[in-house]
Amino acid sequence: MQYSELGDSGVEVSEVGFGAWTVGTDWWGDRSEEDAIEMLQYAVEQGITYVDTGDVYGHGRSEELVGRALSDVREDVTVATKVGYDFYNNPQAGHGELPKEMDPEYLRDAVDKSLDRLGLESVDLLQLHNADVEEITPDVLELLDELEEEGKIEAVGLALGPSIGWLAEGDLAIEEEFDSVQLVWNVLEQEVGNHFLETIERTGSATSLIPRVPHSSGILNEQVTPDTELGEGDHRGFRPEEWYETGWEKLEQLRFLERDGERTMGQASIAWLLSHDPVATVTPTFRTTDDIDEWAAASDVPKLTDEELTRVAELYEADFDIDRDDGMDALRSSVGGEDIESAGLDKLAAD
Repeated sequence: MQYSELGDSGVEVSEVGFGAWTVGTDWWGDRSEEDAIEMLQYAVEQGITYVDTGDVYGHGRSEELVGRALSDVREDVTVATKVGYDFYNNPQAGHGELPKEMDPEYLRDAVDKSLDRLGLESVDLLQLHNADVEEITPDVLELLDELEEEGKIEAVGLALGPSIGWLAEGDLAIEEEFDSVQLVWNVLEQEVGNHFLETIERTGSATSLIPRVPHSSGILNEQVTPDTELGEGDHRGFRPEEWYETGWEKLEQLRFLERDGERTMGQASIAWLLSHDPVATVTPTFRTTDDIDEWAAASDVPKLTDEELTRVAELYEADFDIDRDDGMDALRSSVGGEDIESAGLDKLAAD
């Protein structure tokens, strides 16, 4: 495992991290608390020292399990959490998005509650969870500074989503020198990541990028194949059928990234993201210890060559020569599509 720094914060992260949204929820298949704790501890044994959770995952349950699992290795791990969804006063409706609350007083209280559940006096990285541009006010920025000065947080980030748009928010975070921006980014979904690379280069910002969904909801690690039947409640079911059908065709054109015995497609997908200098860590969705064994090793597999990187870029630019709708021709945007349009992306903003 290799390690890097988040921005210029001094906070160290493993290049492969553990996305703890799978812990404390049943959106990616249910598991017992004991199984969840064992998976987290096993991940640390394999060199994964960055664990990314959020207060809304399981309405605090994920943070509690992360705290229990990592209590004996606190000095060896980097813990990140997120705040901004008000689950305290609103019931969860399936996979629907809860109301957000970015009032500084609420956020301060939410941070204190997260620290209590995690069993920590300080969290290494605090991320605003899907904050809109207008919600990242001077008062919010002042609060984040105060929390750092008080020693309750070591670094500040913004987690973007739940879809793959939100360009204006990421640009603002980069311009404000947040330590990290988390986003959906993978070989099949490159627009937003490429845009932020340009923003970082243009501004000279030290902001790190944290890609999630590196396997594009199971296509690139081949956990979702034409024979797969996604179970009820499986979060990957939000993708339209057309997305998977075109994705499987694109996968076949990416087989050149595999190296027998040296690099699997699942590892290559992570290695491709790590080839971009601003990427500090990648958080795949682990479901089993076998996943951890394979993907934790992605930090050490042969790096992608310049020729391989060029070929990936050319395939994506040509849309893999697939002249068919993939069902995902809408990027969610918090500013009515102006950010998508101004970036020149060939996508429509969702209503």
